[in-house]
Amino acid sequence: MVFKKMLGAFGIGAPSVDTVLSNPNTRPGLTLDGQVNLTGGSQDADIDQIVLGLVTRVEVDGAEADHDASVEFHRVPVASGLRLAQGQQLAIPFQLPIPLQTPVTDIYGQRLPGMTLGLRTEVAIRGAVDKGDLDPVHVHPLPVQERILTAFGQLGFRFKSADLEHGYIAGAHQTLPFYQEIEYFAAPQYAHGVNQVELTFLADEQGVEIVLEFDRQTGLFMGSHDSYGRYRVAHADADGLDWAAEVDRWLREALQQYQTQHPGYGAPTGHRGPAGYGAPMGYPPHQPGYGHYEEHHERRGSGMGAVAAGVVGGAALGFAGGMVAEEVFDSFGGDEGEDGGEE
Repeated sequence: MVFKKMLGAFGIGAPSVDTVLSNPNTRPGLTLDGQVNLTGGSQDADIDQIVLGLVTRVEVDGAEADHDASVEFHRVPVASGLRLAQGQQLAIPFQLPIPLQTPVTDIYGQRLPGMTLGLRTEVAIRGAVDKGDLDPVHVHPLPVQERILTAFGQLGFRFKSADLEHGYIAGAHQTLPFYQEIEYFAAPQYAHGVNQVELTFLADEQGVEIVLEFDRQTGLFMGSHDSYGRYRVAHADADGLDWAAEVDRWLREALQQYQTQHPGYGAPTGHRGPAGYGAPMGYPPHQPGYGHYEEHHERRGSGMGAVAAGVVGGAALGFAGGMVAEEVFDSFGGDEGEDGGEE
């Protein structure tokens, strides 16, 4: 996708910018390659700086109600101290690194409903700044993340929604000021123990921490109780495990611990999942930080609600197709930059 516009902050006859991505598809930890094409206006211009930034929509807790805000979470300068002559054409190539904890926006070739992410080009000329337009970016899951998402589908979970929550998860190594939640309705074999499961990925160079939040309604007048399971897997294990069996084991382990602490509460029913039960290679089930379980009685956040609820099964999530890029980026308003991230 390309955007091209005259820099409105500098009036008629100003330079124009045309940012071109070689490929808008990427993964966390890779790069976005492209170039910024500048065309001089009706007079010479001194460009102080050109900066690229990744922008997304995040749900922020408010005093009276939650609201969405545009957040630029990663900024990289690509040029500074340029003089652009009248009518001159200048191409500036770039490679923008994608942070490892960048949220996933696309799965199996479809936009994940609720996710928006774009590349913004910011040009500063003599102290004035024009933020330019947004170029849609498609972030696909890492191999381990994709295997886990596929496993949820194989186990019969139904996609409910996805959003980004402002804030930090206690005890987690988090590099951005928000985290992604992918929420599912529970599969039938777990329905006696849990109503919904929220999945969060926190990746680093060695592997991925998986945070599972379980929501259970305990009775008409008793409200809801949430609990958490935390697991860690190595990137190298992506192709070495039966992931449906592994995710099934995580779910049953956490729910069994909850049932042990709350005798009489319903346990998951049905089969014990596919063969191949066992811990991920290099992560014994009782190793500190692997099978960590916590109980909470207050949610981290309510999320954006049910954006779509397609049937999840087989090797795909089965959710309804996401909005087209133009509609997605209509959701960005003039509130960019409320929170920062990596520099």
